[in-house]
Amino acid sequence: MVRFRTGRNDLSINYLEPVSNRCMVLDIISGQNCNAVTRTFAYARVSTVEQDPENQIREIAVAGFAAEPHRIITETVSGSQAIAQRKGFARLLDKMERGDVLVVTKLDRLGRDAIDVSTTVAKLETLGIRVHCLALGGVDLTSSAGKLTMGVINAVAQFERDLLIERTQSGLARAKAQGKTLGRPSTLSADQQALVRKKIANGATVSSIAREMGTSRQTVMRARDSEPI
Repeated sequence: MVRFRTGRNDLSINYLEPVSNRCMVLDIISGQNCNAVTRTFAYARVSTVEQDPENQIREIAVAGFAAEPHRIITETVSGSQAIAQRKGFARLLDKMERGDVLVVTKLDRLGRDAIDVSTTVAKLETLGIRVHCLALGGVDLTSSAGKLTMGVINAVAQFERDLLIERTQSGLARAKAQGKTLGRPSTLSADQQALVRKKIANGATVSSIAREMGTSRQTVMRARDSEPI
């Protein structure tokens, strides 16, 4: 319904737009359909066939997120596999649209490490999809609070990686100072390595030595480049 109002001193016309027109304006501003119903999707992953993803689906339902059966994706895949290589998650992306909600029980469902999870959440955000993680209190990871939480998690993960590298380097330096041999043990004895160097010095090829000694070319080349003991 359209109504007009005329003022006393000057002519002023006020147009009271219908609800449908207001929604159209909001759609243009936000890029979303204000009349669209938010759809909830659930993604559950387990590492082995002995595990049951139904526990995760039940946990999502108890938390108050109602996902229709055809909007629930489960798959059995190792957590070490990147999210981009998971066929089930790829099917999920094909189904979801802007304005939808994705719910997972834990962060590791969205990637193999903190970097993979952050990349996944950022991609979903660009698609206009909100991501809720129950292990973090159900917070929307694309919101300001969610991004802050992700930032803290990434910082802690980076700290742990740096600490692990520091400890590894320290251990290697300590072992080297104690005279320990680092790396994989050689398949050739010291005498065999000396024989390899002698043959090469006499003009033999790496391939011929490898065939003669029943080993690989890489092993012969390592013996060639090694320092005499």
